[in-house]
Amino acid sequence: MNGETTTRPLHLVASYEEFVAARADALHRSAYLLVGNAADADDLLQTTLVKLYVAWSRASAADSVEAYARRVMVNALISARKPARWRRERPMGSVPEAGRSDPDPLDRIDTWPLVVALPPRQRAVIVLRYYEGLSEKEIADALGCAPGTVKSTASAALRVLRARMEEQE
Repeated sequence: MNGETTTRPLHLVASYEEFVAARADALHRSAYLLVGNAADADDLLQTTLVKLYVAWSRASAADSVEAYARRVMVNALISARKPARWRRERPMGSVPEAGRSDPDPLDRIDTWPLVVALPPRQRAVIVLRYYEGLSEKEIADALGCAPGTVKSTASAALRVLRARMEEQE
């Protein structure tokens, strides 16, 4: 090679380094949305990438390396047992948008602290569905659960968010 990097479609990525080069920014955005601040997002991304590197033979054999990586990230978040600290944090600046075109109450800036305050699993479903724009099947793959579980978790999280928004009004 002459020093130029080529980009291959994600499903053809053969190496860990190629995957990280192609998806690190998107994974960092997901981490930021999950934890609510840049410092913890950096930590979560680093933990995710280390775990992904260790499990690369399994990850690269998965149907979707990205879904595998997101599952590792969500599992790292849940197992970190730090949600109380993350809930106290408030994001600085604006939250990156995932390209949703239809207006949604979750797009209101005052809802972000409410999303961050959700339990990790509910927060993961809300972030992946409404901020990242993933389908229920993609979320189920990322979280290692059934699509019905994604639906019920999203429903419960939205119910909590609506109730907390009504309390604020």
